[in-house]
Amino acid sequence: MIEFAWPAFGLVLFLPLLWRYLLPAQEKQIQDPALQVPFFQALQTLQQQKQTQANHGEQWQKWLLIIAYALLVLAATRPQWLGETVHLPVSGRELMLAVDLSGSMQETDLKIQGQAVDRLSVVKAVLSEFIERRAGDRLGLILFADVAYLQTPLTFDRHTVATMLQEAFIGMAGEKTAIGDAIIKAIQQLKDRPEQNRVLILLTDGRNSAGSITPRKAAELAKQTGVKIYSIGVGADKSYVQGFFGKRQVNPSRDLDEKMLTYIAEHTGGRYFRARDVVGLQAIYQQLDALEPIETETDSFRPMTELYFLPLTLALLFAVLLLLTRHYRPSS
Repeated sequence: MIEFAWPAFGLVLFLPLLWRYLLPAQEKQIQDPALQVPFFQALQTLQQQKQTQANHGEQWQKWLLIIAYALLVLAATRPQWLGETVHLPVSGRELMLAVDLSGSMQETDLKIQGQAVDRLSVVKAVLSEFIERRAGDRLGLILFADVAYLQTPLTFDRHTVATMLQEAFIGMAGEKTAIGDAIIKAIQQLKDRPEQNRVLILLTDGRNSAGSITPRKAAELAKQTGVKIYSIGVGADKSYVQGFFGKRQVNPSRDLDEKMLTYIAEHTGGRYFRARDVVGLQAIYQQLDALEPIETETDSFRPMTELYFLPLTLALLFAVLLLLTRHYRPSS
């Protein structure tokens, strides 16, 4: 349907009528010819014909002026087209995602479709699916290694968050692991958000080895500000490497500090998860969907399209046509 944002401007349409009827009319002066000569009878007839043509042209100009003025007033009322009502999901969830980019994330102990890939590639693949499912949530992305920095502020734009995650690479923030700094960075983003909806999902494959604050101290500050942390430890329990006497079994996750990650999660009211393979990581994110459900409450809006430019363009065209008719003189 069409609505008018500024309908009061429609009253301007009657301004010319008020101008015509309220102001005193100008008297026409009629001057009879002082001398009538039969010789000029033919000339008078020709003059009347020209006057008739001129009056006809003036009528056209008058209607062009009226139409242009009416269209200009219509544009001033700012017509808008309102579409059908669109319902949007509304969620109070504020989710910060903190992803480890330290050097150990390049360990190729996980597989995707039977192909060994580094841990970060697996995290990108699975976490992107999780981001896509969080319709209506406000998401943010923190990347950390030697330092932690905000890659994407909290936003409803899931596509941007997923894109920034895909563009991350190992080493862009250093080689070590500043878990405590990542938690503090998340607290800074979440502290002003509604209480009971401040959530951090922390994903790492090692132990804290850098930063200006310890993970335990950061967890204490998170608890004080009401930030709930779900920590995820990534990495396989065993893998095989080629040695001098053949293949031998090693633990690629020997540096993973599960005790510390468990403390962080439980101290803030969250949970710790262990992701040993792709299937396990997918299952974790499914559990997170259940623990932090998407709200079923909805909001609605009607898409609006401005239409004022249509009558405005037509008014300008009629004005140009009016100028052309006034300056055009047909040759006799």
